[in-house]
Amino acid sequence: MLRPLAPHDFSAWREVRVRNEAWLVPWEPLRQPTMPDIARDRGAFEARCVLREREQAADHAYPFGVFVDQQFAGEVNINNVTRGALQNASVGYWIDQARAGHGYIAESVVVLTRFAFDQLQLHRLEICIVPRNTNSRRVMEKLRYRSEGVAERFLEIAGTWEDHVRYAITIEEWAQRQDELTTAWLTG
Repeated sequence: MLRPLAPHDFSAWREVRVRNEAWLVPWEPLRQPTMPDIARDRGAFEARCVLREREQAADHAYPFGVFVDQQFAGEVNINNVTRGALQNASVGYWIDQARAGHGYIAESVVVLTRFAFDQLQLHRLEICIVPRNTNSRRVMEKLRYRSEGVAERFLEIAGTWEDHVRYAITIEEWAQRQDELTTAWLTG
């Protein structure tokens, strides 16, 4: 199940994030030392929930917690929604290491893709991944989203400007592959 995170999710979110720090932090931007640690500070987590609600209301981002067997397992998000002539957004995701390898994120990305094209009427989604992040890249390989090559020094990750492999899918590709992806990941 996918749903926005709420303040009452803090304990479960904290447990997964703290337990998975070594698994997740190498792929994330550095945290600001003056900011509270969101994984350990309930107030910071609650403020994040409020911010994410505002981003959704403003049509800037659509964040979702991933729940497996009613337990929090990770996140999948539509970020950086750009309207106008571009109609584009980026997708980000992470999963509890204990739940990795079971297709939960691939399934979540298909749900998110359907939502982005059918509900939000976006034209294009992109997913950008550090080349050595083989686990995240495997999700794109399973789904066969189109690789667009490498963007050099694309994002600052863990304090270093990192290259990213750019993957994408357009609404036209979704129209061609929707039945295949839905059958393989959602109804099959």
